[in-house]
Amino acid sequence: MKILQQLFGSTIKRKKKEDHTHDNDNKVIVPLTASLNENIRQIENLFTDCEDVIKRRFPIGEEKKVWAYIIYVDSMADRQVVEQSVLYPLMVGVREVLPKIEDIQTSLLDFIKDGGMTTAEVKNIDNMNDVCNQVLSGDTVLMIDGYQQAIAISTKGFPNRGVEKPDTESVVRGSKEGFSESLRVNTVLIRRRIRDTKLKVKQKQAGIRSKTDIAIMYLEDIVRPKILEEVNQRLEDFKVDAILDSGHIEQLIQDDWKSPFPQIQITERPDKAASAILEGRIVIIVDNSPFVLLLPTTLNCFFQSSEDYYERWEIASFIRFIRYGAAFLATALPGLYIALTTYHLAMIPTNLMLSMAAAREGVPFPAIIEVLIMELAFELLREAGIRLPDPIGSTIGIVGGIIIGQAAVEANIVSPIIVIIVSLTAISSFAIPSHSLGVAFRLSKYMVIFLSSILGLYGFLISMLILIIHLSALKSFNIPYLAPYAALLPLYNNDYQDSLLRLPFFMKTKRPLFTRPDQRIRLRRKDPRKKK
Repeated sequence: MKILQQLFGSTIKRKKKEDHTHDNDNKVIVPLTASLNENIRQIENLFTDCEDVIKRRFPIGEEKKVWAYIIYVDSMADRQVVEQSVLYPLMVGVREVLPKIEDIQTSLLDFIKDGGMTTAEVKNIDNMNDVCNQVLSGDTVLMIDGYQQAIAISTKGFPNRGVEKPDTESVVRGSKEGFSESLRVNTVLIRRRIRDTKLKVKQKQAGIRSKTDIAIMYLEDIVRPKILEEVNQRLEDFKVDAILDSGHIEQLIQDDWKSPFPQIQITERPDKAASAILEGRIVIIVDNSPFVLLLPTTLNCFFQSSEDYYERWEIASFIRFIRYGAAFLATALPGLYIALTTYHLAMIPTNLMLSMAAAREGVPFPAIIEVLIMELAFELLREAGIRLPDPIGSTIGIVGGIIIGQAAVEANIVSPIIVIIVSLTAISSFAIPSHSLGVAFRLSKYMVIFLSSILGLYGFLISMLILIIHLSALKSFNIPYLAPYAALLPLYNNDYQDSLLRLPFFMKTKRPLFTRPDQRIRLRRKDPRKKK
């Protein structure tokens, strides 16, 4: 009874124990009663001080023999749909039909559900918990006196910013559409690109208080059943107060929480999500988040951009080389500089060494302190540029970096070569298509710096070896993280066609390793040299 009083307020009368049931989470399920006044009283207790919740009691027909009650949240439900498709048909439209209905106590509810309203999606609900859930999801609930069931009417009309250009994955050639915060808009953007009945959309809720809608999208005939089962199991394994963004889901279902490297790919582009589904991967869309999750994933996936598949293969392959090189520089360049200038000066050409020595004349700090000063300064500038408004943020990033770097050199705090090294490292980190992977490399960079400053080239090589071993040990839903490079199996051999090189489109005849083995063929092409 204490649970009931906390849920519905202390004014609820005591009921028999058998009137209530429990769900799997031991949450009390309170059924609706046949008394409309009793149901209204419970709703009033639940939504006390909720002035954005609209409630109205009205008669069905003009003779006022039967009373009904609707409830919805203002601006979450489309008021025009409520007034024209629900209220008007019930208050005016059934005026002539209502007197002819026989046995009104058993047939009115079905009549209203099947033909009394001009809305497509309606369903029956029979407990107060579902009433609250439907109302807080943007639907309208209709109750009729004399019935222990209510009707949930789909009237969702959330405000959203619509389909806009993605901010984090800009391309020169390709679609300019980006996901929004609306779950249904996002599923439609993918459905437009894959018009196949095998594309399944399974919806569930997460968060005990937020009740956030989550959609799982996949192609039924090419997804691996074990991976799909694992995804569903991990989504069921946690109970949390609220899911406010897809980042919460990502952290709750990832394989290794200790690794800084992302094991689930995120994207803001519908064409990239559709391409992942066609490869046999699973897409998780979270309501209120413009970033969707793509899983499983490999390190190779993070270096791929949507634009790679819209340009010629020579250009795409050249850019891929640049990205992999940028990832190496973003991680290794400062540490390599410290190791060479501190312990292995003999490995530097004489002219270059003399030039570097002249540039460092008057600098009172060792190389590692110089690097750390500039690296942390650039991290501060990067963070400040993100938090400030766009026009000011870009100005701070460019002007601030130039002014601070020049002032530090003139004050003999750092040498000019350090400014070049740190600037090259920062630019390289931005060349990585995935922001999450770029952050992981930025963090790994400090491990390389510290080991190189202690052990020189030995420390540099040890840190790179640690990094490679760590990446080799990672998995994403039982898929090797370094596949196909570290998984030399016949099943993965064709994945080299879209790795460091992006071969011509007509040569990519098989789907990647994410796909079910018997569904890997995706392109069949007639040989033009054969005579007809």
